Amino acid sequence: MHDLLITGGTVVDGTGAPRRTADVAVSGGRITDVGRVDGPAKRTVKADGLLVTPGWVDIHTHYDGQASWDPLMTPSSWHGVTTAVMGNCGVGFAPARREQRQWMLELMEGVEDIPGAVLAEGVKWEWETFPEYLQAMARIPRAIDLAAQIPHAAVRVYVMGERGANREPATPDDMRQMAAIVKEAILAGAIGFSTSRTFVHKTSKGQQAPTFDVAAEELITIARAVGETGRGVLQMISDFEDIDAEFEIMRQCAKVSGRPLSFTLLQRDHQPTKWRELLDRVEIARAEGLDIKVQVACRPIGMVHGLECSMHPFFLTPGYQGIAGLPLAERVRRMQDPALRARIIAESRTPPENWRLASITRDFHKYYPLARDHADYEPHPDTSVAALARRTGRSPEDVVYDLLLEDEGTKKFYFPLYNYTGGDLEVVRQMMTHPASLMGLGDAGAHLGYICDASYPTYLITHWARDRTRGPKIPLEQLVHMQTMRNARGVGITDRGALLPGQKADINLIDFEKLSVSAPKMVYDLPAGGRRLVQTAEGYEATLAGGEPIESSGGRVGVLPGKMVN
Repeated sequence: MHDLLITGGTVVDGTGAPRRTADVAVSGGRITDVGRVDGPAKRTVKADGLLVTPGWVDIHTHYDGQASWDPLMTPSSWHGVTTAVMGNCGVGFAPARREQRQWMLELMEGVEDIPGAVLAEGVKWEWETFPEYLQAMARIPRAIDLAAQIPHAAVRVYVMGERGANREPATPDDMRQMAAIVKEAILAGAIGFSTSRTFVHKTSKGQQAPTFDVAAEELITIARAVGETGRGVLQMISDFEDIDAEFEIMRQCAKVSGRPLSFTLLQRDHQPTKWRELLDRVEIARAEGLDIKVQVACRPIGMVHGLECSMHPFFLTPGYQGIAGLPLAERVRRMQDPALRARIIAESRTPPENWRLASITRDFHKYYPLARDHADYEPHPDTSVAALARRTGRSPEDVVYDLLLEDEGTKKFYFPLYNYTGGDLEVVRQMMTHPASLMGLGDAGAHLGYICDASYPTYLITHWARDRTRGPKIPLEQLVHMQTMRNARGVGITDRGALLPGQKADINLIDFEKLSVSAPKMVYDLPAGGRRLVQTAEGYEATLAGGEPIESSGGRVGVLPGKMVN
């Protein structure tokens, strides 16, 4: 007798094969048959008219903090995710000596915009070593499975102390100790090692991340240790200011380890073709036998701005800073005062010295007002604040100031930081459909005050297979494959991601016509009353993890079958 039988659904199995009408049988948390299935079942679910897909595999979530306090792992579980990978970009919470904990909170607060008060209350610190961290995470009941990478910043500071935090060169002995710790972590169940080499990653006190400019020898030594385990992956992020030197480090790490390596790929406005140069180099490396891939997003890598959020065009002005700590309703009332309005707008016309902040606060051609009930992530340039200002004969500052006060101050804007130089998603489409790409970069547990990209999986299939009007669509079968089997295999997880006999029964039942993503909304449900942007989804009739329902159209079922993946 089957434990579960799903009958009559349209199966998109995650392999990229054409969709078909089929039954799916489950026993012992595993898929036992797909096709025309006979025989009794303890539970039968009729899926006529529904898509039946594998659960989504999100390989870039930064859930390191939230994993300590949220058994439901929302918003990801709302969006059909059944496996999430954390420990990305070289930051995380293990290994950690007691005296290093505050510094690690400051690093995560600065790099990932998770308030320090939230982390201080939510992270339980029941570990020192990385194996102990994995054990602590395994003890927490949760809805979905989690996999962890060991982060370079934590390892470096654990070994070198202040020398490591201050980015002093590692000695040969330091490198040997780091390599041994990473090797131990991989053998204990970490699925890989991650590092960051980007300028934007800093602590909340402005200190550069300790891994920013470490010597190639340090990374190569660690990569070699990962290779000695015969398992594990490498994940990196870099600005590629020196494209030759940075890519050569990655080539060497992939070569000495013999393990898969992936890095973040995006398009910057001031270097609009560099992403293509990097993909060309990836193709050459792969032809040489190196398993190098890129992690890409399915829409612009962007920010949500507004008075409830961490940023908006006036957030740095002295006039606004004087009221920034007031409750939202009071801020709105004060901002309606003509004198304060004139002051804030005048101050905003002097751009910050930092060019990144200047772009975020002054590039009104990239400021797109969001509707109350949905978010358009491929907006036409004619809908920007700059375009609206031209049509109405007003200044962009005047227009955006008035818009900020709409909806009692809850009005929000989308600011595509990367991947939108051309004003559409053609570059993103080319990145996504490259055979060496992995779907990632959603950062579901991070940047809580200005992004909300946990909805990537839902947006991927709704926009690209069904709703897109400004360019070619992508077949649904290919999109499902991208965020299930291809992602899972890309990070070395082989027991899920496809509706095939023997695979873990992580399954989504989807009403594709109804599937949709809400507009971003600010909620205050984190430890210490912390805030975060969330988006909900409609159309997931059920999400099963190991054959157990964790979400249904009637609300959360209450089963917590999630485990640590190793």
